[in-house]
Amino acid sequence: MLTIYHHAGCSKSQEAFCLLKDSKKKFRVVEYLLEPPTKEELKVLIKKLGIQPEELVRKKEPIYLEKFEGKTLSNTQWITAMVKYPILIERPIVVKGNKAVICRPPEKLLEFLG
Repeated sequence: MLTIYHHAGCSKSQEAFCLLKDSKKKFRVVEYLLEPPTKEELKVLIKKLGIQPEELVRKKEPIYLEKFEGKTLSNTQWITAMVKYPILIERPIVVKGNKAVICRPPEKLLEFLG
């Protein structure tokens, strides 16, 4: 089963959601602003993405610009920041088994589903 970490107010997330829906594959939706991931869930997600925590941070978000821009944080501190402010988490993310992809642009989803 696929999982999409989704934010309905984001156009890129909506595009990926529609592509996933059109694929006819079964998936579950996690509205991560309503159901923020825990530190452990975020660590697992980052591992599946194969990236460093800071690479998952949306650097144009006002909360980033206000609280984090120009700061050097550890991986643990970035994860804590994303748990506290889930709007910082890049979106959309689709998970399939032990792999995940940030679907920006949304067409990355098609490659991922292959």
